Amino acid sequence: MNSLTNKLINSINIGIIGAAGYTGGELLRIVINHPNINIAFAHSKSQVGKPVYTTHTDLLGDTDLTFSGEEIQALLNKENLQAIFLCSGHGESHKFLNEYTVPDTIKIIDLSTDFRDESNGFIYGLPELQKEKIKTATKIANPGCFATSIQLAILPLAAANLIKDDIHVSAVTGSTGAGQSLSATTHFTWRNNNVSIYKAFTHQHLTEIKMSLGKLQNGFDKAVNFIPYRGDFTRGIMANVYTRFEGSLNEANELYKSYYVSHPFTHVSEIPIDIKQVVNTNKGLIHLEVHDGQLLITSIIDNLTKGASGQAVQNLNLLFGLPEDTGLRLKAPAF
Repeated sequence: MNSLTNKLINSINIGIIGAAGYTGGELLRIVINHPNINIAFAHSKSQVGKPVYTTHTDLLGDTDLTFSGEEIQALLNKENLQAIFLCSGHGESHKFLNEYTVPDTIKIIDLSTDFRDESNGFIYGLPELQKEKIKTATKIANPGCFATSIQLAILPLAAANLIKDDIHVSAVTGSTGAGQSLSATTHFTWRNNNVSIYKAFTHQHLTEIKMSLGKLQNGFDKAVNFIPYRGDFTRGIMANVYTRFEGSLNEANELYKSYYVSHPFTHVSEIPIDIKQVVNTNKGLIHLEVHDGQLLITSIIDNLTKGASGQAVQNLNLLFGLPEDTGLRLKAPAF
C-alpha cells in the first residue's frame, strides 16, 4: 500500500474557514503535509474560486486546492467532515456560530479570542496546561500568541505555587502578529527599522493568562505587568518575564524541566536562546537566569505556528488520538 493510499484511508477530514489570512495560510502549509489530514475545503469570502497558491504563493506546486465558493452551511453538512478550523478575525467566530449550525459530530478549533474564557462549551487549548481535557473536548479555543509565549514562561512557577510577587513582562512580536489587514503600523515603510510599544498593561491576552495561572495556583491574585512591542521582523515572539524567586538557578532549571518533561514541543535551554531557533516550528524554548532574587525567564515561539496554527494542529492531534507531534516536526531556518 503506497503512502498516499494509506493517508486517504486514515484521514481526518477537515475544513478551514478564513483560509486566505495569515493563520489560514499557515494552517494550510502544515496540514497539506500532515499524514492523517485530508482538506475537505478551504473557504474564503474574498478569494472564491481562486487557486490557494494565488494567495499563498509559496504553495505553488504543493496543492491544486481552490478556495471554496460553496455556501457555508452546505460545506458543514458534507458527509464525513470531522473538524473545522475557524481562522477569521476576532469577533467573527461568535457571528459564525450564531449564523450556522455545526453538526455535533464536527469538532471545532477556533483561533480567535472569542471563546478563550471557556464559554459556550469551549476548552482552552494550551496543551502544556490541560492536555487531558483537550483530548476529550469537542470545541477548542486556541490560545493567543503572546499568551502562549508568556504562559510557557510562568506555568511551572504557578504549578509549584511559587508566584509570590507581581510578574513583569516585556515581549516583542513580528509584524504577522497584527494580521493581514493593513493599518498605519503594519506598512513596511513604518515598521522597517522601527520598534514601538502598544496596548501597555491592557493587552487582550492578559485575561487568558490570568485565567490559566488561576487554574494552577489557587488564589492567584498577583499583577501581570505586560509591555508589548512591535518588532521590525516578520514572525516570532520573545518574551522576557521576571518575578521574585527564592531558589537557585539549578532549582529553577529542574523545576521547569520536570514540568515540561511530557510536552514534546517545550524545551529548557541552559544556554541563551534566539528567535531564529523557533521560526517556522511549533517549538517553545525557555532560558532561565537568577539575578539577586529575581528569576528571569526568556520564552520564544513563532507567533504563527506555536502561537496559532501549529498549536491548532497540535490540538487536533490530541482530539483524534494521534501522537501530539504528528505533522509538526518542522525545521527552523537557522540561517
